[in-house]
Amino acid sequence: MSDRKRIYLCLAHMSEDGMEQKFVKEAFDTNWVVPLGPNVNGFEKDLEDFVNLSSAFPEGENAPKRVVALSSGTAAVHLGLLAAGVKPGDEVIVQSFTFCASTHPVTYLGATPVLVDSEPDTWNIDPTLLEQAIEDRITQTGKAPAAIVPVALYGMPYKADRIMKIASKYGIPVVEDAAEGFGSKYKGRMLGTFGKYGVLSFNGNKMITTSGGGALITSNDDEWREIMMYATQYRESYPYYQHEKIGYNYRMSNICAGIGRGQMTVVHDHLAHHRHVQQLYEELLADVPGVKVHTQPSNGDYESNYWLCTITIDESVKVKGQEDAYKTIVTGAVGGAAGVIHAAQSAHTDCEPNANVEAMRVALDKAQIEARPLWKPMHKQPCYKEAPAYVNGVSEALFKVGMCLPAGPYVSDDDVNYIARTIKNNIIG
Repeated sequence: MSDRKRIYLCLAHMSEDGMEQKFVKEAFDTNWVVPLGPNVNGFEKDLEDFVNLSSAFPEGENAPKRVVALSSGTAAVHLGLLAAGVKPGDEVIVQSFTFCASTHPVTYLGATPVLVDSEPDTWNIDPTLLEQAIEDRITQTGKAPAAIVPVALYGMPYKADRIMKIASKYGIPVVEDAAEGFGSKYKGRMLGTFGKYGVLSFNGNKMITTSGGGALITSNDDEWREIMMYATQYRESYPYYQHEKIGYNYRMSNICAGIGRGQMTVVHDHLAHHRHVQQLYEELLADVPGVKVHTQPSNGDYESNYWLCTITIDESVKVKGQEDAYKTIVTGAVGGAAGVIHAAQSAHTDCEPNANVEAMRVALDKAQIEARPLWKPMHKQPCYKEAPAYVNGVSEALFKVGMCLPAGPYVSDDDVNYIARTIKNNIIG
């Protein structure tokens, strides 16, 4: 089926009525082609309505939340940590099983990430191990970590109540990395609204997109104003540029925000589609020995957006072409890195997916299906080899057997059937 369309993991899907084009055209027509403007303000208001009206805040909670639209989710993590008071020499606890945007901003601030492993059911930060890490860092350094960064891996909610209880016990602010969890809820409450700050992402492969972009959720007007200052180079109110603190050029473009405003008109459709695709995978792969679709715990507390659907393949499963896995050095970069990469010297690293998982990835790729390994844990990344790590083996074990499957708005029921059939056809026995 070489002439079949390519099925991508998750691609942006524009609204049927072209609202994105309408808002972008308005930006050009009014000459608001800058990193601020009516679309940015409107997009922030749409986001505030979404997180506030969709959340079951407990009585007495400081709501509504405010939102600052930024140039990327990474920028949002950076400003969230900065606003939380992270300074050079501090330590910040970060979930190890994540994308590097959760950890790199810690180093931007001259701080050190302390990497904490995952729990088996959600694949997110293990609350018990989290508290053990905090107590050990206090013993080792004489002070508590400056912040905690839990991550909604592939959209799956983390145990927010336990994390917040632990954070409160030790007086540590929480910066929720809900970049992959836009629209996901825990106990009826939107992710990103539990902690002191919450991070959202609108990259081209997220639940909704602004092409590139992100946002930071804050708790009140004062915090919102300070974040806005940092996002716009911390300019003071003079008839010339005066800077009393170091700021950043992180404000979202009015053009990108126009796309976001249009996307907000279809956000509920996108969420419903991802959950529908997840259900199809669960049904179609239920009878495949050794292949398991990862799903949310069934106690009713979790409402994942299923940004990406994920499976695990038991190491005993034999896959066609498995004997040839890793025989060829990959010459490109995962994730569309514009071809700017270092040439690998070996096909292997000290922590990699099993040969049957790599063989399945190659088989799917040949069938025009994009699939990827899970995120490689940060404590196994060379750039963090010196970082303190509290490991229980969960994320490493999952990385060896796990795979991401397409789930975006362009993935049809026929596509999911084709993907499931391709997986089955490439299993031996």
